Amino acid sequence: MRIYLVQHALAWDEAHDPQRAVSTQGCEDVVRTAGFLSLFVKPKPKFVFHSGKLRAQQTAEMFAEAWHVSDHVLQTDGLSPNANPEVWAAKLNVMKDDVLIVGHLPHLPRLVSLLLCGDTDTKPVRFHNANVVCLEKDSDGYQMEFQINPTMFYEDNI
Repeated sequence: MRIYLVQHALAWDEAHDPQRAVSTQGCEDVVRTAGFLSLFVKPKPKFVFHSGKLRAQQTAEMFAEAWHVSDHVLQTDGLSPNANPEVWAAKLNVMKDDVLIVGHLPHLPRLVSLLLCGDTDTKPVRFHNANVVCLEKDSDGYQMEFQINPTMFYEDNI
């Protein structure tokens, strides 16, 4: 089973947009990241979960469209910024299908830390807006497969 964890795309600040929708740069970052993975990894999560905050919902919908899983985008509890990561760790432990989770800081790093290291404070992965961290779950537990950050595709990094 693969778990794709995504920090929501870059959003407008509250002064520009009180709802904090995904910004133009955030949309471009999702297109880059999702498109790259569509070509080389071909992710096929059965479900796409998001926190319900507009920026997370929009990010989830963009990834789902790029990966052709638009029928299974679901708002769910336990993915807010300060949610307890043990809730989703328990859910993932019983799941069998690949999933994409779109969430927030500090929840996502704490969840990954719990899955990989057994505690919430180790921080083995640094998250960025619209990046993808892929974990593989097997009988031995969780291992990190890869991380793709949209800034990898910026001209000054090529």
